[in-house]
Amino acid sequence: MFFVDTIEVPGLGNRSYLAGGERTAVVVDPPRDIDRMVEAAARRGVRISHVVETHLHNDYVTGGPELARVTGAAYLVPAGAHVRFERVPVHDGDRTDVDTGAGLVLRALATPGHTPHHTSYVLEENGTAVAVFTGGSLLIGTVGRPDLVEPRLTEHLARAQHASAHRLATELPEETAVLPTHGFGSFCSSAQAEGSGTTIGKEKASNEALTRDVDTFVADLLAGLDDIPAYYTHMGPVNATGPAPVDLTPPAVADAEEIATRLAAGEWVVDLRNRVAFAEGHVSGSFNFEAEGQLATYLAWLIPWGKPVTLLAESPDQLAAAQRELVRVGIDRPAAAATGGPADWVREGEEPASFPRATFADLADRYPAGGVVVLDVRRDAERAGGHIEGSVHIPVHTLHRRLDEVPEGEVWVHCAGGMRAAIAASLLDAAGRDVVAVDDSFDAAGRAGLAVRGA
Repeated sequence: MFFVDTIEVPGLGNRSYLAGGERTAVVVDPPRDIDRMVEAAARRGVRISHVVETHLHNDYVTGGPELARVTGAAYLVPAGAHVRFERVPVHDGDRTDVDTGAGLVLRALATPGHTPHHTSYVLEENGTAVAVFTGGSLLIGTVGRPDLVEPRLTEHLARAQHASAHRLATELPEETAVLPTHGFGSFCSSAQAEGSGTTIGKEKASNEALTRDVDTFVADLLAGLDDIPAYYTHMGPVNATGPAPVDLTPPAVADAEEIATRLAAGEWVVDLRNRVAFAEGHVSGSFNFEAEGQLATYLAWLIPWGKPVTLLAESPDQLAAAQRELVRVGIDRPAAAATGGPADWVREGEEPASFPRATFADLADRYPAGGVVVLDVRRDAERAGGHIEGSVHIPVHTLHRRLDEVPEGEVWVHCAGGMRAAIAASLLDAAGRDVVAVDDSFDAAGRAGLAVRGA
């Protein structure tokens, strides 16, 4: 008998896997915080014999080299990936024994497209394919995006994605479980997965890579690609070099005076509390990236790479969870941190800053007659699906560089649900603008009587 355990990495929209038999197991695409994989193996009572990568990742720092070192496992990486560390190079068709007693073998299957060297791994039990780890190749209802390597290769890789999807569908039984790494919120996916599990048979019936001809598929895939998070440019080189071990010990504690000093020096002070608490009171000049949101993705996307960051959290647990999220994208050590609330973080004699929150119904009472500025911080594709007439559009991941483009006046900022609007509101508030954060679903805009165009 075999098992497959899924290790969720929800902040990045990814999954890692532990698969094996009674004695040994393989880890597929591990996150940088390897302790979760070690603990999962301990719960199963198995030894990690192999660590494998489907590709050099663009959206997170891998824990592969460190996990292999700690466990003594063989580290398998596609042969076409250019790396600067020792590994077992994997070629198409290579077979690796995972647990001989259980008859488990891992078969490499070249599936270029997401990257030129991308490799999927078929888990076979006594010669029968039972699961395939597809990384960024065949996802649930879609495929991994082909534009992360080199712009001139994008169309070629898109066509390769189509061919790779068909290879998987042709060579594997319909009941084979499809276990991708990306597609659960990751920007490495060309669309977002619907559902938590799938098989080759289900994908043959519904995945556009398998139901459309190559020209139509490629045209639609390329037309639907959105912006790439800025930090992706740093992930590939780190993974090719071999990431250093992580340090998750608590950062140095900052008092109110040090927080003020760091802000004055132009460093980033990030408040991890929820957006309601932040709006009600926060350190002036600090930015709000909710710990429960896509913290790693959006903070790494916006912050100038290498800029020192101080974290403000409501509890040590929230701080520790944020550190874990951030090391996954290469933000290794906060410059400092503090826990508690605004009363603990502002200097004596100073008051916390605040700004109001509102709904689209509130906005409808003021706009357009009220002379306010409506700022839409969603991505281009979202805005194309419908936007408030007369609103200004600056995606949140570009706002910190484009604050001077926001017209004068009171700014009502919105996104699709409230999280990105809170980030944007904190950026505007830190810049001294009068801001109102619209904390509401965009679906409510039209119902509130606002003129929505393009829907």
